Amino acid sequence: MNLSNLILEIKNKDSFLCIGLDTDINKIPKFLLKEEDPIFSFNKSIINKTNPYCVAYKINTAFYESLGTKGWVSMKRTIDYINKNFPEIFTIADAKRGDIGNTSKMYAQTFFGNMNFDSVTINPYMGSDSVKPFLEFKNKISILLGLTSNIGALDIQLKKTNKDYVFIEMIKSSMIWGNEDNMMYVVGATKPQYIEKIRKLIPNHFLLIPGVGTQGGDLNEICKYALNDNIGILVNSSRSIIYASNDENFADEAVIEAINLQEKMKIILAQEK
Repeated sequence: MNLSNLILEIKNKDSFLCIGLDTDINKIPKFLLKEEDPIFSFNKSIINKTNPYCVAYKINTAFYESLGTKGWVSMKRTIDYINKNFPEIFTIADAKRGDIGNTSKMYAQTFFGNMNFDSVTINPYMGSDSVKPFLEFKNKISILLGLTSNIGALDIQLKKTNKDYVFIEMIKSSMIWGNEDNMMYVVGATKPQYIEKIRKLIPNHFLLIPGVGTQGGDLNEICKYALNDNIGILVNSSRSIIYASNDENFADEAVIEAINLQEKMKIILAQEK
């Protein structure tokens, strides 16, 4: 998928909602554990109910990889289900990969070639050769970690060099590796005070913004600084949507939370017109 398709989907749905499928076997409703593939059964129900209100699904691969072979099967079944039934929806492998060139080439083949995700998150702090193998795939998007939402971002990303913050220096360096058509950046919703600075640096790139919901990010505050002429953002919410209920009606409760966010987004977009 290219970004023009994503922009069209955002405008059609009045939504820039990304739902994170951070599916934890220990948190899904207990009755699903009787299923042959509980993870996929849970995901399928969430997807079937919420797809009219979101434009992207983000699969955090750690929750699947932790289960070994069964987890990889569940992840493949989930991405195949989305691609077959909702090809207009943007898909993200939240894998945070990044290694020396020949290893990154294999990671790129895994998520773009074999799994057929539209995008993958990448840790760019090893430099250009850890990212460029991903950029070789046409109509695929590399999402670089810019400024993350976790407390540990203070340890390195928010350290000052003699020029600027480390994360700003990383963005400046990485801008020339690709362009706004094949690269996005992750910017945490819990750090809105830095978004304006980031937007001035990369006005045309899409931003993937996690941290709304359980982590406490404020949607209106984010949008004040992050929106651009093409909307230019995906706001991710995971736990507050998919774990809205632990009962048999879990998917119905999830869709209520998704609609709540989508309606807020619709109001914000109407104000931008």
